[in-house]
Amino acid sequence: MTFDQQIAALSRRCERILTEEELRKKLARSQSSGKPLRIKMGMDPTAPDVTLGHAVPMRVIRQFQEWGHKAVIIIGDYTARVGDPSGRNEMRPMLSGEKIDENAKTYVAQVGKILLTDPAHLEVRYNGEWLGKMSLVDIIKLAGRMTVAQVLQRDDFAKRFNEASEIRLHEILYPLLQGWDSVVIDADVEMGVSDQLFNNLVGREFQKEVGSESQLVMVTPLLGVTDVHVKMSKSKGNNIAVTDPPSG
Repeated sequence: MTFDQQIAALSRRCERILTEEELRKKLARSQSSGKPLRIKMGMDPTAPDVTLGHAVPMRVIRQFQEWGHKAVIIIGDYTARVGDPSGRNEMRPMLSGEKIDENAKTYVAQVGKILLTDPAHLEVRYNGEWLGKMSLVDIIKLAGRMTVAQVLQRDDFAKRFNEASEIRLHEILYPLLQGWDSVVIDADVEMGVSDQLFNNLVGREFQKEVGSESQLVMVTPLLGVTDVHVKMSKSKGNNIAVTDPPSG
């Protein structure tokens, strides 16, 4: 399969690829060097289930694996303690550390229903490995990498700001922490769904700032229920788990 055919296959499943030209260059360099691309996807264990919402971008990652590349799944045992505000017009409730750890235990087994799980094709990391070691000074320095104006470009933050709804400072930290994950694990590609686009682009900018090659970003459409504008998610209680029986 040519690079153009690979990109066409990925484009059919993705809402956006930023950018296709960068993807072509990364694929070509990987082929010439024999070094597989590292395809990152983050998953916060805010519930015990891997859902169909996760499965959509993971199917794209599985395609990369079948071409010889490596999935790097980040279990957000640390970022789940902050709470991802993506797609929300209110603060996400914070879970206890014990509940998060309990949920995280189920994730690795569940991703194997979709992804290849041998060490050549899959690496599983917990972002508590590095985020949990950061001092207050480290967090302040990380926050100094972005401006308030940049953060308010996020649709959900902009909406809440314009409606005079509360935006807590810890929520603003979330995309920064997710972006730092990309620096630490040296991601070549970050997969996500469309409401994660801002967070994914933060990782791209952070890599550029530290002198690394920027990851490209690929996002898939959100899964809807009866209304395509209603996000299927664990927090809304309308998700379908990959372990659910077909009969429901």
